[in-house]
Amino acid sequence: MAKKTVKKYDASSIQVLEGLDPVRKRPGMYIGGTGIAGLHHLVWEVVDNCIDEAMAGHATGCSVKILPDNIIEVTDDGRGMPVDKHPVTKKSALETILTVLHAGGKFGGEDSGYKVSGGLHGVGVSVVNALSETVIVEVKRDGKLWQQEYKRGKPRANVKAIGKVKKGETGTKVTFKADYEIFPDTTYNFDTIVKHLRNQAYLTKGIKIDISDLREVTGDKDKYKARRHSFYFDAGIISFVKFLNREKEVKNKVPVYIEKKIDDIYAEISFQYTDSFKEKLYSFTNNIYTPEGGTHVTGFRNSLTRVLNKYARDTKILKEKDKNLTAEDFREGLTCVINVKLPEPQFEGQTKEKLGNPEVKGVVQSIVTEGLTEYLEQHPKDAKAMIEKCLLTARARNAARVAKDAILRKGALEGMTLPGKLADCSSRRAEDSELYIVEGDSAGGSAKQGRDRKIQAILPLRGKLVNVEKIGLDKVVKSDTLKPMIIALGAGIGESINVDKLRYHKIILMADADVDGSHIRTLLLTFFYRHFEELIKRGYIYIAQPPLYKIKKGKVEKWVYTDEEKEKVLKKMGVSDDDLDESENKKDGKKSVKVSIQRYKGLGEMNPEELWETTMNPETRKMLKVTIEDAEAADRVFEILMGSDVAPRKHFIQTHAKSVENLDV
Repeated sequence: MAKKTVKKYDASSIQVLEGLDPVRKRPGMYIGGTGIAGLHHLVWEVVDNCIDEAMAGHATGCSVKILPDNIIEVTDDGRGMPVDKHPVTKKSALETILTVLHAGGKFGGEDSGYKVSGGLHGVGVSVVNALSETVIVEVKRDGKLWQQEYKRGKPRANVKAIGKVKKGETGTKVTFKADYEIFPDTTYNFDTIVKHLRNQAYLTKGIKIDISDLREVTGDKDKYKARRHSFYFDAGIISFVKFLNREKEVKNKVPVYIEKKIDDIYAEISFQYTDSFKEKLYSFTNNIYTPEGGTHVTGFRNSLTRVLNKYARDTKILKEKDKNLTAEDFREGLTCVINVKLPEPQFEGQTKEKLGNPEVKGVVQSIVTEGLTEYLEQHPKDAKAMIEKCLLTARARNAARVAKDAILRKGALEGMTLPGKLADCSSRRAEDSELYIVEGDSAGGSAKQGRDRKIQAILPLRGKLVNVEKIGLDKVVKSDTLKPMIIALGAGIGESINVDKLRYHKIILMADADVDGSHIRTLLLTFFYRHFEELIKRGYIYIAQPPLYKIKKGKVEKWVYTDEEKEKVLKKMGVSDDDLDESENKKDGKKSVKVSIQRYKGLGEMNPEELWETTMNPETRKMLKVTIEDAEAADRVFEILMGSDVAPRKHFIQTHAKSVENLDV
């Protein structure tokens, strides 16, 4: 991306809208919270400034380094922050940008050289400064290298020149260390940063972005090596769509690509259909991810439904007697990336999760209608494949509706016709109620006897679990194993799902701690991820953690849940190998020894009291909450492990086999 010559960019370009608010007292207002997501948000804010320079044509590259002690260094080759005195604050413009909220070059319109920007709220680097233990800013411009240091938002000295640079050489380097007084954990996740920067490279054609993790680099180069990635994409979001679909069978071989600007609004859209049952839509505004969509997504959906229906009618793929396909039919198997750029985006909330500009809807709808119509005319084979995919979805949806009408009657949803195998709890408050989905009738029987009947319901699994990755919704709702689960949950499924009607806010998967149990958990997790993803997002899905061992020494009993924990307990007891009797539930042949270890191979080996004490008692149990940290990565893993294609699964297993611990065959 070549640099452009623009209007003067100096201290007069920086507009101060208001003074610095007490960011340290309310960090959640600016970065969404002080957890791991908020910590990484600091990196995004600084990187946004580099991307803004690139989008404005002033930078070609950006480098991000994670240094030892989790220090972040972000460098760009943009114009460099102004360092001359600001006319309002009477301080250096650099210090004004770093210490005054809503001070920046993004408020001055085209006079500043920024037509659009991601960091439009102007709070980015000042908030990073406020929430960092230390910040060092270095600027190359006017033939000099300028520097200023800060501690918890306060400048330690004035901006000063510390050296010379080549004539015309410009750029900014921001080095910061997140404040341990604000963030409980200041450890950055390399993969999270890599994914974010990769997306930014896709969204900004022609920019080169480098990321390096130097935290484990020492003098011994053979022991530790830096992890590095570089991203550069000439094809932009077309490459993004292909990357998202790399493990899938695509329907339209040539991805749809639409790019146009109307007035001040620029829209870039690319999409492709696959054989998947899920939609993957990623929307951005000025390169900022908007997970809740907004007016740009609404405009796209409206146009997609109308244009594809019209094409299907015009080409007689849809007959006169056929009904139009619905918006839902066009979503299944769709992989889409939308990025709009505009001067004054209106976001809902400081973390910018949803675009609210009403004018964007009509503009995007117009751009997609024109571009998609042209694509369909130029690629009739791909167009037919897309329509046929959506028709298949419509038929499956209609078949699923018929099946659901047969099994999910109104009474069933309200708990009047619950499955016979379900031992329900007495509580009718979903927020207090728990549903244990238990492997096997034996374990189910123990769980029913040992549970707290007021809040805990038990549903033993019956029959063979199907792999929902390979079947449509119509077959899911007919499954003898899944049907009772759907009815017990009470929230419906598919397009009629209503999570607010869910009967339990804790759904706990309880299976044996062996290979078969792991397989069952994986099948259940696939079912919930594909058809009840909202339950995972709300934190309603858990995995029970039954113990592996019971260690007994005299009258003292200890339940342990891992081999590592077993070794620690034995060490604490001062037990040697000669003291042990490793019994595997054998009644005969036991020796009179000081310490015995009982290994539990299955839930059915525990009596009701033991199961309650170790796995079901809310006061003492251990459970894992299922989360979706990275929906894209989760989707890909489920596709590889549970999909029809053998080759990617074989490669995945070969790659990760050595990292598996405690495999119990």
